[in-house]
Amino acid sequence: MNTKLKNNNTDSLFRAILTLKTVDECYAFFDDLCTVPELKAMAQRYAVARMLDEGEIYTRIVEQTGASTATISRVNRALNYGSDGYALTINRVKAEDGEGGAS
Repeated sequence: MNTKLKNNNTDSLFRAILTLKTVDECYAFFDDLCTVPELKAMAQRYAVARMLDEGEIYTRIVEQTGASTATISRVNRALNYGSDGYALTINRVKAEDGEGGAS
């Protein structure tokens, strides 16, 4: 966990996110919380993480997502040396979708 981010406001935000139960609720909350470019950037980074997890190469990821190679490298670094947040969620989504993966 990045202790530089940990504070009461961030804890409160994360607790609020954990109350969301459907994709539609997430759309409503994040539409209020984020600008369209912020949300698109987060969605793009998560798409990059999923593709890297599947073994896709950078050129294919650029083609499919429009992400820069710098963004892909940053996400790749997080996958390999980060807090395992991407891996945790990717594996859980795979498990929910019946694709295997550990939670």
